[in-house]
Amino acid sequence: MTGGTYTLLIGLDRPADITIGALGEHRFPAGAYAYTGSALGSSGFGRVDRHYELAAGERGTRHWHVDYLLGHDDASMQGDVRTPDADVECALAAALPEAPVAGFGASDCDCRSHLAYDADGDRLRAAVSRAHRDAGRE
Repeated sequence: MTGGTYTLLIGLDRPADITIGALGEHRFPAGAYAYTGSALGSSGFGRVDRHYELAAGERGTRHWHVDYLLGHDDASMQGDVRTPDADVECALAAALPEAPVAGFGASDCDCRSHLAYDADGDRLRAAVSRAHRDAGRE
């Protein structure tokens, strides 16, 4: 199975206070979020399928920070962007706007966060597409 780096596009319909595992409770404004992760293990992009299942309510177990956001009633998956066969997770996260939760998805690296936020979903989607296109050239 093919793997690489992915970014989940997530919509949050209204502001929410969400407890993110050990990071504790944080306020998330309504708008668009992009979570960047890697799928380099044996299941490859199967990890992305798991995120979709959790967002749809087909799974309840939370393993990663993004699971807590995806599991919230006001959050929805809006799509994903993938860069196959590339380990560019941190470069992508650094190229996107910052989100309100430091350390989100970045417990195994020195990045500030792997979650991006913008009130405008179209603008964030364009930034994600541009970052993946540029990372694929490296």
